[in-house]
Amino acid sequence: MRVGLLGGSFNPAHEGHLYVSLEALRRLQLDQVWWLVSPQNPLKPRAGMAPLEERLASAHAVARHPAVRVTSLESRLGTRYTADTLNRLKSWKDHRFVWLIGADNLAQLPRWRHWEQVMHACPIAVFERDPYSYGALAGAAATRFAGARLSDARAAELAACAPPAWVFLRLRPHPASSTEIRRAADQP
Repeated sequence: MRVGLLGGSFNPAHEGHLYVSLEALRRLQLDQVWWLVSPQNPLKPRAGMAPLEERLASAHAVARHPAVRVTSLESRLGTRYTADTLNRLKSWKDHRFVWLIGADNLAQLPRWRHWEQVMHACPIAVFERDPYSYGALAGAAATRFAGARLSDARAAELAACAPPAWVFLRLRPHPASSTEIRRAADQP
């Protein structure tokens, strides 16, 4: 089974998450996309973070596609960092995983714990996200792993590639933003 992993806080989940998931299913020829609702992103403050159950409920409300699964897998595995989660998933031999991230996460990838292990653990699909894309493609992670980059024309091959392997996928911008949704909810 070819599975895209979209990790994040989903604080709250929104149509942009679904949009990226549907693009991943189509362009990467995946069987499923799993939304890994993080117990707590180590790079984000706890203040303003909704409880896990509330974020899971918002994800279930938005993930209205039979191939998109919402899960608290990291909570069940007891992992906090992406490198640890991917390491645990290596034993799932009947699955081919692809890590799905936005360009903003490619830009900050060197801040992640054991970020090079992440690149070596699983193929990665990076989705364009303004205004981060150009900086991300010139950043440390993209530069360090430039030789492992596939052309977007080969995106459907990514799940079968041995890591490190990654692809940058351009896509039409989606206006949804968890930050903006929270900001609007705080307005009187």
